[in-house]
Amino acid sequence: MRLFVALPLPDAVAQSLLLIQGGVPGARWQTSGQLHLTLRFIGEVDNQTAILLDEALAGIHAPAFEMQLHAVGQFGGKQIHSLWAGVRRNEALEHLQRKVDSAIRRVGQPQDAHKFSPHVTLARLRHPQGDKALEWLTHHALYTSPEFTAHAFQLYSSKLTSDGRIYRMEQDYPLEGFYEADD
Repeated sequence: MRLFVALPLPDAVAQSLLLIQGGVPGARWQTSGQLHLTLRFIGEVDNQTAILLDEALAGIHAPAFEMQLHAVGQFGGKQIHSLWAGVRRNEALEHLQRKVDSAIRRVGQPQDAHKFSPHVTLARLRHPQGDKALEWLTHHALYTSPEFTAHAFQLYSSKLTSDGRIYRMEQDYPLEGFYEADD
C-alpha cells in the first residue's frame, strides 16, 4: 500500500484552483478529487505498518487552524515538471506537519528526504513547453484562495494508473477546536 498524509481542501478552494488550470500544453491537470496539501509522503508499506501508522496518527492532538493558498510556482527549474499553488506562511500548519512527521518516524519510517514545502500540486508536465508554463506562472502569480479552516488531516492511499493517480482517503483525523485567547 502506497500512503501519504494530507490536508483535504474545501470545495470552494478546489473550485478556485480548477478555475486557474489550463493553457499549458503537455500538462496533466489535477482533478478536484486529486487536490490536497501533502503533509508527509510515506510510500509503500505492508498492512501491519499501515495499522501502526494509523494508530500513531490517531494520537496526534493539534488545533484546527485558518489557512490560505497564495501564489503559484513550479518544480524542475529549466525542465519544469510540475505546477503548484503555495501556502501563506502558517505556524499552525508547520506545527501539525512536524507532529505528523514525528509520529511516522516513531513507527520506524525513514525521515522524509525532502524539506517540507507546503503546496498543492496543480499539474504534472510530461513534455513541458517552458514558455507556456512561464506564461501561466506569470499570469497566475497573484493567485489567492479564499481563507479556510483546516478541520482534519487524512491518511490517503495512492494507486498509479494509466489515467493518472487515484487517491483514496483511508482514515480521517479531526483537529481540535480553536484555542481562543480571553479578552
